[in-house]
Amino acid sequence: MIDVLVERYFDKPLGAELVMTLTLGAQACFDLHRIAWQGSLLAKDGHRLFCHFHAPDAEAARTGLRQAGADVTGLWAGTVHDAPGPAPADPAGANVLVERSFAEPVTVEAIQALEDAGSACLQNHRVRFVRTFFSLNGKRMICLYRAPDAESVRLAQHQAGMPMDRVWAFQLVSPAYGSASTPAP
Repeated sequence: MIDVLVERYFDKPLGAELVMTLTLGAQACFDLHRIAWQGSLLAKDGHRLFCHFHAPDAEAARTGLRQAGADVTGLWAGTVHDAPGPAPADPAGANVLVERSFAEPVTVEAIQALEDAGSACLQNHRVRFVRTFFSLNGKRMICLYRAPDAESVRLAQHQAGMPMDRVWAFQLVSPAYGSASTPAP
């Protein structure tokens, strides 16, 4: 099984309950193609959605999601990297997402070195790195943080010289929690 990620954008905002209902309603397609939904991150404004699945391969995920009626334009295969340390941070505690894209492939280690070099900036803004989703082609990265708000992450990333496309606050919609959850800051 591999990690498959899907990024979606909506003109009309979605609510967490609708995301849960639609995803659970697709379970028959998911079962048929051996897709396991790991959770989704819904932007506070409801216009962006980032979904994480386990699947045998990207094509199985693409087929199953398409049959379930989902737009798979933003689907990519990747790897998951938790924050370094003795115990991994609880991803359910994350509340801000940073999107990064690169013209040329990069390595997780290169970006982690930049993040480590700017760790004081993160600490100054009470920002804690939690998890990274990294594309297999090295050109896309989604990073999760626990922070007071999205602006704190934006400032810390800027001061640390980190590349970023967008920064947004989210709520977790996950089968593990049975519904939408919003972590406390």
